[in-house]
Amino acid sequence: MKNLVTSCALFLLSLTAFAQGSTEYGGGLKVSLNEDGSKYFRLITWHQAWLTGADNSAGDFTVTPSLRRSRMLMYAQINKRFLILTHFGLNSLNANNMQPLGKSASAAVFMHDAWAEYTVLDKKLYMGGGLHYWNGISRLTNQSTLNILTLDAPRFNWATLGTSDQFARHIGVYAKGKLGKLDYRVSFNNPMSQSLDQIAGIAPDTNVATYRTRGIYKDTKGMYAFQGYVNYQFLDQESNLLPFMVGSYLGTKKVFNIGAGFFTHPNGTVSLNTAGDTITNDVNLFSADVFYDTPIGEKGASFNIYGVYYNFDFGPNYQLSGTSDVIATSQIFYVQSGFTLPEFSTKGKLQPYVSASYRDIKALPDAATTVGVGANWFLSGHNAKLTAEYSRSDRGNVGKNTFNIQAMIYL
Repeated sequence: MKNLVTSCALFLLSLTAFAQGSTEYGGGLKVSLNEDGSKYFRLITWHQAWLTGADNSAGDFTVTPSLRRSRMLMYAQINKRFLILTHFGLNSLNANNMQPLGKSASAAVFMHDAWAEYTVLDKKLYMGGGLHYWNGISRLTNQSTLNILTLDAPRFNWATLGTSDQFARHIGVYAKGKLGKLDYRVSFNNPMSQSLDQIAGIAPDTNVATYRTRGIYKDTKGMYAFQGYVNYQFLDQESNLLPFMVGSYLGTKKVFNIGAGFFTHPNGTVSLNTAGDTITNDVNLFSADVFYDTPIGEKGASFNIYGVYYNFDFGPNYQLSGTSDVIATSQIFYVQSGFTLPEFSTKGKLQPYVSASYRDIKALPDAATTVGVGANWFLSGHNAKLTAEYSRSDRGNVGKNTFNIQAMIYL
């Protein structure tokens, strides 16, 4: 009986992590390994196909199809004391990075997550290690790609991607748990040496940082990084069985959280001082955010809003690969909000949304802004949906219009 209760609890927790709004999905691809289901493994697979129309450098408007994400994730427990997770796939496959024999280096299938976890104190403390997604900084830095409110989370939410980690994943050890209504995750990591700056050969300059400490000094400087995120969950409690945080619950929960997070990498970047000597700079990234998601009435309507402030210090005048106006030493404000309309059709549910960001980049004279307007049409909750979004990005006198249509299914 005890094993059955445990199994049911884990099963429900896994559903809240993935299956928002779909009554047809049920337990998904879950395979029981014994009669009461207390030993199991679960498979999750998803594809996101995009059709993107955007202004290009020649001043034309082009339309391009792509496979934004194609993933396979599996996790298993045969005992409540430990869990194993494996996640692999590819990102952003299009006609320009495809290869005749499928050996493209820029859009290859690779390992996203691979970690093992042990229960130290039930609910209060779990510890694990490997290639992991137990990130710091913010809620969206830990965002699941299965239930994002907007078409995609803005790139700046994954500020360490390309600088110290492999696609938002570090190699390291982590601890996570719940202390009452306080949910926490912290990790200790070994940053990668092959950053995008290192690969591009960006040289340090006077009062201009580049993320190359690990590539230059190898095992003497910049070897360790620390990160964490905490949030106080005032209303319904969210699952932390897995690290992937939900973007929109579609009225299945009433959630109000306030959170804060950090990422710190001592000696993470290098630059030159006025005498021309190479010096290192500490990388310190911080955020504070708020998340509210609630059902409205009895006809399936819901409201969702998220806001976050980021303070990114990568060192003096840092820009990823020397040119980025997204990942840079900067201050950023971002907000997104959606409203799921009351049910009016048996064919699905409609959720219009808006988003906006303001980025004050230290190295650039002009701030950057992006405004997005879109809508999700849920055929079966987040398991099968269509999304259309228009966005406008501006910095100084330069602007860009982008229109995306997405078709997504996950099982």
